[in-house]
Amino acid sequence: MVEVQLTNNIPNGLLVAFAICTTLLVAVHMLALMISTCILPNIEAVSSIHSLNAITESPHEKMHYYIETAWAFSTVFGIFLFLVEIAILCWVKFHGYSEESAIASTVILVPVVIVFIAFAIHFYRKLAEIGRASCRERV
Repeated sequence: MVEVQLTNNIPNGLLVAFAICTTLLVAVHMLALMISTCILPNIEAVSSIHSLNAITESPHEKMHYYIETAWAFSTVFGIFLFLVEIAILCWVKFHGYSEESAIASTVILVPVVIVFIAFAIHFYRKLAEIGRASCRERV
């Protein structure tokens, strides 16, 4: 993606979509990396203390929204953007050479994106179900 060589006959809308998707892809992963980097030392510090009190005061309990946000950004939104990026990149690279190649890549990616979204929804529901069951057991 960094060394993409563009020709002059690519439609402006396609280039704008490519620029937006690439920028969002990098920004989402950088945000997830920043959140993970800030939280990891706190979790490692608590894990080195062998006290039950430390576990209840662990940052992963207090900051679970940040952890879930980092996971959602990096895993769900990031992979989705990456798949969209591949489709747009195929259209950018094959525009003017072989429209059939761009269509073929899109036809392959559409079911992959649908399966990915279905799996992400299923996985998150299962994860939420386990979290609810864990909370019910504590109460």
